[in-house]
Amino acid sequence: MNTFKSSSGLKKKIFGFTPNVFYTGVVSFLTDTSVKMVYSVMPMFLLSIGASKTSLSLIEGIAESTASLLKAFSGYWSDKIGKNKPFMLIGYGLSALVMPLYAAVVSPLHVLLLRFTERLGKGIRTAPRDSLVAGSVEKNETGKSFGLHKAMDNSGAILGPLLAFLILSMKPDDFRFIFLLAGIPGILGVIVLIFGIKEAKKNKESLLQKFRFQDYPKRFYLFLGIIFIFTLGNSTDALLIVKANEVGIKVTFIPLVYLISSVVSVFLAIPLGTLSDKIGREKLLIFGFMVYAVVYFGFGITGDIYTIIALFGLYGVYSASTDGIQKALVSDFTDRNKKGTAMGLYNALLGVTLLPASLIAGVLYDKVNSSIPFYFGATTAVISAILMVIFVVTKPKVSVK
Repeated sequence: MNTFKSSSGLKKKIFGFTPNVFYTGVVSFLTDTSVKMVYSVMPMFLLSIGASKTSLSLIEGIAESTASLLKAFSGYWSDKIGKNKPFMLIGYGLSALVMPLYAAVVSPLHVLLLRFTERLGKGIRTAPRDSLVAGSVEKNETGKSFGLHKAMDNSGAILGPLLAFLILSMKPDDFRFIFLLAGIPGILGVIVLIFGIKEAKKNKESLLQKFRFQDYPKRFYLFLGIIFIFTLGNSTDALLIVKANEVGIKVTFIPLVYLISSVVSVFLAIPLGTLSDKIGREKLLIFGFMVYAVVYFGFGITGDIYTIIALFGLYGVYSASTDGIQKALVSDFTDRNKKGTAMGLYNALLGVTLLPASLIAGVLYDKVNSSIPFYFGATTAVISAILMVIFVVTKPKVSVK
């Protein structure tokens, strides 16, 4: 293990990462294992209790969008009081409690209520957690650190569907048993959070007093505008799962197909995050948007099982080259005492935009053609890539910090 200096003195690194970054990754791994055990089978479960594709998309969109309004608030409040961990405890705790309750639902409305509560937890924890990660890294390691978080997150996204597959293999169509077991890793994640993570210390004099739009550079808002356009075509992944099932992949194997993208993302997240520290994050985002366009165009045009499986793998390349990189870029734009607010605005934008994105995709899937929502997503991705090229070309020689 290496060592590094922090405001609290000399600390040891864990596998090359600061303790807060590492343990935050562990918490995300356990929580995502829990969430993805449920999420990998939820579309099939919803269809089995009478939900349509439109209502399936609408449930996800409403839950994400309404709960995401909290992301901006929790980020701002964590900056104001100089603490992140309390928000993380509440947020991760809610997710751990909700997962087993899915076993008792009998209608899509019940799923919506529980999904909203779980997303409420995510809304509370996300911006403070990202702020803690950003405030716990060494210089020039932001991309690498968010890459680790993405890799751990996706490792949970591998284990969760794999566990769901094993359970379905032994108990076909027993979705409720999966929901009950999903609470265990969630609770373990809360335990790691309590004992493994410390506050990233901030000077009381530097704490954020009030939010002002002018405290953030114009390029931060331009970047958010590009993300809005991209996210408008980035609807819920549930439709990818539905498409996989419709081309002939059996329900039992859906979790395995879903985890392919996570496997690819795990292997690429840290290398691509480290690469973004060296060559610039904008270039990787352009690449990621174009990969997304190829994936969604492929989902729209093909009906071949093996092509769909390959596209899930390519989807992992997109995920590794965008998710953590976008957060690292948001961190680059902002001062230390404003990172929580900036992360909150970014995450809230993603969540709020998911409602119209999911509604558009669901209606297009049900009412027009199953290929159209994927073509729409590919189009918005290409537009976003073009805008990112302009964003890079117009970048001032001296970056605003």
